[in-house]
Amino acid sequence: MSEPTILLIEDEALIRRLVRGALEEEGYRVLETGTLKEGLAQLHAETVQLLLLDLGLPDGDGIAFIRELRTQFALPVLVLSARSAEGEKIRALDAGADDYLTKPYSSGELLARVRAQLRRSPTESESTGTLLSFGNVVVDLAQRNVTRGGEPVRLTPIEYRLLCAMLASPGKVLTYRHLLRAVWGNAFVESNHYLRIYVSHLRQKLEDDPAQPKHFLTETGVGYRFQI
Repeated sequence: MSEPTILLIEDEALIRRLVRGALEEEGYRVLETGTLKEGLAQLHAETVQLLLLDLGLPDGDGIAFIRELRTQFALPVLVLSARSAEGEKIRALDAGADDYLTKPYSSGELLARVRAQLRRSPTESESTGTLLSFGNVVVDLAQRNVTRGGEPVRLTPIEYRLLCAMLASPGKVLTYRHLLRAVWGNAFVESNHYLRIYVSHLRQKLEDDPAQPKHFLTETGVGYRFQI
């Protein structure tokens, strides 16, 4: 079974070398680049399970890059930045980053954050060939494809991440905080209205009768439960 692939976008060669060394010692496959343009090309060319992103890059703004990324990819993003101001962290998380680690950081903390993000995102080796179905819906985790009655269903990256988070624990009640942390990150654990909106989207797209859902069930005052 192959290890997860991690892409590092960082313009300082010394930091790239140190981070890559720490990750490779843990058995991860690491791709690296110093520009956003090259990083985007890598994401299109490779199957990547986690992105480590510096914000201060020579060819663009990292936060704007995250916003663009979220329109195309659902992979987790861990920001590694010297920008320590609370406002910068909030901007990155609001743009779609999953976590934020301020430089300087220890390799131990970096690896712990990496493991936490990878636990929330199935690796290619775990998902290859895996098909999940409920009702007339089929989810191909390897290809990130969803079909309903044989017809493709277009999900946004956030909708897909929420779907995967719920599929991971069928029959289990998932609290609001659990789902918010899994899909949006720690900064959004009090934002229950986000969940209501996106669960409604999944019902509209995947339930036979969104008004009387059979699969995406509300547990009043607690959270949601996915029922096969």
